[in-house]
Amino acid sequence: MAVIHFSDSDFEEKVLKSSLPVLVDFYADWCGPCRLAEPIIEELAGTYASKIVIGKLDVDADIKTAGTYGVMSIPTVIMFKDGKEVARKVGFGGKQGYLDIINKVL
Repeated sequence: MAVIHFSDSDFEEKVLKSSLPVLVDFYADWCGPCRLAEPIIEELAGTYASKIVIGKLDVDADIKTAGTYGVMSIPTVIMFKDGKEVARKVGFGGKQGYLDIINKVL
């Protein structure tokens, strides 16, 4: 499964109301560490396709949602389960950093 792109307009439906846990990568195109994270996020989206949803939200295009969740630095990854935040990682933590968050909900 490919990485899903979330926006302010569909965040509630695709993330908060999801029956599966959702990992959201808050990023921007100009962010160097975000570009380092991109291939890892894509790999994990394929690996965990049947267990969790993995997607991205552009903080420049969708500032409302980023502000709602207090995203002040990017990359920030937030895991949601049953519509609530259950884990957060600020900064690029490498593949293991993402796996640590995923394993909290599996």
